[in-house]
Amino acid sequence: REALAHLLYGIQGDGAFILLSGEVGTGKTTICRCLLEQIPSQVDTAFILNPKLTAAEMLAAACDDLKIEYPKDATIKVLTDCINRYLLEAHAKDRRTVLIIDEAQNLSIEVLEQLRLLTNLETNQRKLLQIILLGQPELLTLLAQPELRQLSQRITARFHLGALNREEISAYIKHRLAVAGAKGSFFSKQSVDRIFKISQGIPRITNLICDRSLLGAYSE
Repeated sequence: REALAHLLYGIQGDGAFILLSGEVGTGKTTICRCLLEQIPSQVDTAFILNPKLTAAEMLAAACDDLKIEYPKDATIKVLTDCINRYLLEAHAKDRRTVLIIDEAQNLSIEVLEQLRLLTNLETNQRKLLQIILLGQPELLTLLAQPELRQLSQRITARFHLGALNREEISAYIKHRLAVAGAKGSFFSKQSVDRIFKISQGIPRITNLICDRSLLGAYSE
């Protein structure tokens, strides 16, 4: 809830960048999907899942997702001009645009700098493009580099997803079972202790252990 609140706060604000970081399997993409379900109707979104792209490829991918037409073999300048024109037209219609980039720790410094330049377009009230970066802890190290200090200063909302503690893992397992329609908890206190120790509080690993445990118990 806290991570989701930070993302929603960021979108409703006037900042350029919003950051959600966390270890592998802590639920960054899940929270982002939840965000997309709650995003205001006047917000248009582009979602980039594979950020291992050049600056030109990243701009073209954003154009594709936002259905912006551009010439074949367009240069970075042409692509940028197309996006800026789209953003101005969207603003005139009182619409907002959000670009979401998953696995953002794989972005190069060149591409991140190009994204920062994209957010330069603004009115007296707000930026015309907001960018949400989802990434593993390596993204925090990347953004701390001196070359990216201008981008880092533009992050107006940031949240880091940590692992769950023992009590949270217990509640998480019960919740997942309840959503699946189960009657009862199935997992003893000792089982949950063991699951927590093996998973180290990572939800995705907890899912795998519980799933295999239930399957094993069923087959027995």
